[in-house]
Amino acid sequence: MSARDTAMREFLRASGWGDAVVTPLPGDASTRRYARLSDGARLALLMDQPQGAETPVAPPEASAEERAALGYNAVARLAGADCARFAAAAAWLRGHGLAAPQVHACDSRQGFVILEDLGDDLFADVLAQGGDETALYRAAVEVLAKIHARDAPASLAPGKPLFDYDITALLAETDLLTEWFLPLALGRPATEAEAAGHRGLWEAALSRTGAARRVFVHRDYHAQNLLWLPDRDGVARVGLIDFQDAVAGSDAYDLVSLTQDARRDVAPAVAQDATAHYLAAMAAQGMPVDQARFRREMAVMAAQRNAKIAGIFARLCKRDGKPRYLVLLPRVWGHLERGLEHPALAELRAWYDSTIPRDKRGVAA
Repeated sequence: MSARDTAMREFLRASGWGDAVVTPLPGDASTRRYARLSDGARLALLMDQPQGAETPVAPPEASAEERAALGYNAVARLAGADCARFAAAAAWLRGHGLAAPQVHACDSRQGFVILEDLGDDLFADVLAQGGDETALYRAAVEVLAKIHARDAPASLAPGKPLFDYDITALLAETDLLTEWFLPLALGRPATEAEAAGHRGLWEAALSRTGAARRVFVHRDYHAQNLLWLPDRDGVARVGLIDFQDAVAGSDAYDLVSLTQDARRDVAPAVAQDATAHYLAAMAAQGMPVDQARFRREMAVMAAQRNAKIAGIFARLCKRDGKPRYLVLLPRVWGHLERGLEHPALAELRAWYDSTIPRDKRGVAA
């Protein structure tokens, strides 16, 4: 038994789950591991987040330069291995009537969390088995409207500020495309001029967004991170997971994440209906959205998010030895190109067209 397994067993015993059967669950692109705990009639999930070196966290008022000195996670406002941030976000969401898992026990020093088991019915699986796509996506946007009924909190819990998804973080993410995807696609590193040109155009585009109120942004709100809980009522029918990197940002971001999914095709009519349903839900709760501003921001956030994902998938292949994500690149580039069709992104569209040939965008390896 490894030292990590010994520590896990000690944590389970101390938390009252020492006799539980531990069944590992399939992993994903992160370093987290999950296992199902079964102890008679009791069920729960174990989150195992190896800690390694502590992830530096910059305070909310830190400058871009101070964040850069602490590394990528501080720049991009990622939680890293901070299990306490997951627990704080879960408590905030639950406090507003949403179906985040209850945290039964948390050892943030070692990186172990025992949480409520919300089951196996991921939206992606329910849909693959013939679930009603329109109904599920409407339920998902009703959750977003519920979240967006209030401004983002300054903090999730004492010592856990909800960081702003600011231009520094957004630019760090789009830089992943020139750092990782462009070398994979073209077989050479990006030149200094290419990287600087790409960043400058993104900085200009992003500086024209963000005027609207800031809301809680899940940041990875899609069919693999939502669970269908039909026995519950209203917004509690949608189980929420993988929200540890939540930030305060644009009201358009999570809707883009939902309707422009990197892992599955969302029917265009369903995406359009979900957007209309979100706008109607916001109006119904007395918070109408400026549609021209919102649709422009959706285009910018769609292009930004998918540029980031293209970079992340290339990094997973080249740095982490996980090439399986490359098969998703054609869909990601489709989303990116549609976002770039908006007039607000014309200069960026020209950069992509002149720098990365279309036949290089869906690279296989």
